[in-house]
Amino acid sequence: MTIDLLDAAASGMDAQRAALDIAARNVAAAEAAGPDAEYARMIPEFRVTDNLDGETQVEFTGTRTEHSDNVDILTEMIAAMNASRAYESDASIFDVGKTLAEKTIELERL
Repeated sequence: MTIDLLDAAASGMDAQRAALDIAARNVAAAEAAGPDAEYARMIPEFRVTDNLDGETQVEFTGTRTEHSDNVDILTEMIAAMNASRAYESDASIFDVGKTLAEKTIELERL
């Protein structure tokens, strides 16, 4: 059970790290393009999967490109903040799972 929690949190962290990389790329592209230019905005895509053990995982499947004009740097910064906060949430869940595993091991030693 605890291992499932760790796996789910780790897969979420991997997916959000990829989303954060893409958001950072979009921020850089928006800055380079300027306010009245066009640029190719990348949109991350994810998939929720169940493996053979019945565990649910989130995986990053790639990106799709959306051509945008009138660059909105605010939108790109918000996307970066959202990915960062989601990563932090997954990291917190991972820490809880790690603590549960440590406590379980301690109980088994007694």
